[in-house]
Amino acid sequence: MNIHEYQAKDLIAKFGVKVPRGHVAYTPAEAENAAKELGGELFVVKSQIHAGGRGKGGGVKVVKSIEEVKSEAKRMLGMTLITKQTGPAGKEVKRIYVEEGCDIARELYLGMVIDRATSRITMMASTEGGMEIEEVAARSPEKILKEAIDPTVGFMPYQARNLAFGLGLEGKQVGKCVQFMTALYNAFLSCDASLTEINPLVVTGNGDIIALDAKMNFDSNALYRHKDIEALRDFDEEDPKEIEASKHDLNYITLDGSIGCMVNGAGLAMSTMDIIQLKGGKPANFLDVGGGATTEAVTAAFKLILSDENVKAVMVNIFGGIMRCDIIAQGIIEAARALDIKVPVVVRLEGTRVDEGKKLLSESGLTLITADDLNDAAEKAVASIQ
Repeated sequence: MNIHEYQAKDLIAKFGVKVPRGHVAYTPAEAENAAKELGGELFVVKSQIHAGGRGKGGGVKVVKSIEEVKSEAKRMLGMTLITKQTGPAGKEVKRIYVEEGCDIARELYLGMVIDRATSRITMMASTEGGMEIEEVAARSPEKILKEAIDPTVGFMPYQARNLAFGLGLEGKQVGKCVQFMTALYNAFLSCDASLTEINPLVVTGNGDIIALDAKMNFDSNALYRHKDIEALRDFDEEDPKEIEASKHDLNYITLDGSIGCMVNGAGLAMSTMDIIQLKGGKPANFLDVGGGATTEAVTAAFKLILSDENVKAVMVNIFGGIMRCDIIAQGIIEAARALDIKVPVVVRLEGTRVDEGKKLLSESGLTLITADDLNDAAEKAVASIQ
C-alpha cells in the first residue's frame, strides 16, 4: 500500500525525523489559509498523487506570496498530472500540500528497502539528491552507498556514520544525520514498511538535516497490525479493478495486453504471462486466485477479467494442489452464466480433482477451449484472437 507525501511526513515525524511544516488542502481557500498559518515569505505548493516526477510535470511550485499559493492551488487542483510514473493517462490532483520554504544548501538522497539479495533491510544514500535513484544506479552506481542491517542488532551508529561520511557531511552535520537515519530506521521497522525514500534529503544553510520529500510503501500483509496506517489508503489513487480484487483476497494487477489470465500461484502466473508473450500474445493482467479461493472468489476473478474491455480472450491455467480444479470449474461456470461472455475461454486444468473439474465443464453446456498442457493452452489462447 502507498500513501501520500504529507501522510508519510506526518508518520516519520512521530519517530523524530525532521520535516518542514506544512498543511494539506483540498480547495484554494484551504491552501490560502494554510499559507497564512505557516507565515513567512516562501512557500512550496505540491500536488499529492501516488507517483514521482511531479516537479517535472508542473506539480510542484515554489512561490513567494499567499496570493501565488492560492493561484497555484487553483491551477493544480483538478488538473491531470502526467509524469513518467503515471503513464500517458496521468492522475487527477485532488489534494495539494502547502509547505514552508527551505534554505537548501545541498540535496542528497536517502532510502530504505528490503534487499532480497541479502534478505535484510538496507539503507541507501547518495550525493545525487533530487534525481531518480534508478537513473543514478544506471549511470553512476558507485555513487550509491549501502548498509545492510543485521536484524539481530538493528541499525548501528557506525553504519549511519559510514553513510554520513560518504555523503561528505562534516562536524555537527554527522551527528544530526545519524539521528535522522536512526529515526527513519525505527519508523521503517515499526510500521512494517517495504520502502521509504527521502528524495531530496536536504542540508540547510544552518546545517540542519531535513526530509524535503518523503515516500513510503507498506507490506499489505502486515496492515492488520496497523489500522491507523490502513486508514490512510486513498482509493482514488488505485485501479478500481484492483480495489475490487482486494475485497475477495485476490492478487490482481492490470496490464496492457489482450489475453486475460486466471491462475493459482504467483510463480505459475508469472510463467503463464511469459509463455503467452513467447507465443506472440500479451497478457492483460496478473491474477493469482491463491491456494484457498472459494467458488465465489473465482467467480469474482472471472468477472474482473471480463470487465476489462481490452480482453479479447481468457486463459485459465490451474495446477491444483491446495486449490481444487472442481472449484475453479464451478467458478467459471457460475461466472459464464452470470455474464454475457463474448470472448474465447481457454482452460487448462491439472492436479487435485482434475477429472471432476473437467466433467463439470464438459457437462455445463458452455463453449470452452480445453488444453492439455501450458504450452497448448498458450498457443490456443493466442490463436483465438488472431
